[in-house]
Amino acid sequence: MDIQVGDILIMKKNHPCGSREWRITRVGMDFKMVCRGCRHEVMLPRSKAEKNIRSILRNGETIL
Repeated sequence: MDIQVGDILIMKKNHPCGSREWRITRVGMDFKMVCRGCRHEVMLPRSKAEKNIRSILRNGETIL
């Protein structure tokens, strides 16, 4: 899956703050993501993150 820094991921489940959108700040074996609702930062293994992605927004366009 082609995910780049700056992409917005829309996940399957809501974060406790209610947002489903996460901005990617680091890509590698792990993704560093920032919640767009409450700005909470998390690092997830790539395999777990890719499994929970519903769609990807890049430059205002839906990729997946």
